[in-house]
Amino acid sequence: MSSNSICSIKHLNHVCIAVNNIEETLNFYSKLFGTKNTKVIEIKSHAVRAALVKIGTSQLEFIQPTDTVSGVAKFLKHKGEGMHHICFEVQNLKDKLHELEKSGIDLIDKIPTKGLSGEVAFLHPHSTRGVLIELVDEQSVRK
Repeated sequence: MSSNSICSIKHLNHVCIAVNNIEETLNFYSKLFGTKNTKVIEIKSHAVRAALVKIGTSQLEFIQPTDTVSGVAKFLKHKGEGMHHICFEVQNLKDKLHELEKSGIDLIDKIPTKGLSGEVAFLHPHSTRGVLIELVDEQSVRK
């Protein structure tokens, strides 16, 4: 990445797929690609049930809404199952959020929150060419 970039990326942490039934999806991916099923965790602050599946040095995250009004529930209603967001690891997430906001990037989260991958924050797709981007602080990444 360029040395004059606003936010240098360390690693692609995961690609997230929104689904209607997380258990069925985990079983499908296990049969199709031989992935290992993993523990499903509820993240109340995001109104989802979520699971991370290791794929080499990266991961797939699956999310299923736990209500009918959250952002993920609305996403599924309007777009159906599919890619929801991508997540990149960065150093010093709090500092990166400040730098991004100063540069005009719209933030969904101005302060990191606890997510499945670690301390995370989302950038608004209006500022990122239509892609919902999640950033995770590399120091908090759950291995």
